[in-house]
Amino acid sequence: MKSSPRGTLAAVVTGVVAALGAGAAAPAVAAESVPVLVPLEGVEKSHNMKLPKIGGEVPLPTQGRPEGPHYVEGRLIPENTLPQVPLEAPLPGLSAESPLPRVVGKGFERATLSAPAADLKTLTPGLSLDAPLTAPDPEASSLPTLQKPQAAVRTPLLRTAPTVDMGLGQL
Repeated sequence: MKSSPRGTLAAVVTGVVAALGAGAAAPAVAAESVPVLVPLEGVEKSHNMKLPKIGGEVPLPTQGRPEGPHYVEGRLIPENTLPQVPLEAPLPGLSAESPLPRVVGKGFERATLSAPAADLKTLTPGLSLDAPLTAPDPEASSLPTLQKPQAAVRTPLLRTAPTVDMGLGQL
């Protein structure tokens, strides 16, 4: 197959346009949670009564970038051997509204409960190890010596601040 300058130029231009088009396209916005509604309207109509309205949010966790192992002078095994992985997600949210019969007068009042999705940040446990040998000393040209092996477990982290709103009102 014979390559012509026109064909080569067309292939290059097509590749550049495709690359620019892919870079310019706006990425889809990732949702942090998916809303969930409990449909009770059919039961409400069939029984001719007011029922609670219930809904919520199911979180979608996203994984962060772990801090990888890094070398420290004087150690044979890198520090942060098993890195901690950050995960972020909102806690599930809940909203509920229930009618309450009014004791005095006509109509209904309502009781509401709202627990919005709260941010949740976590870190998985990590591990740092050190070998039972010291690093060789290049100035003294000595062999590694024995030392006590060391192991450190990095504790997991869980951070959040959930809130709840409760109230009474007229329907």
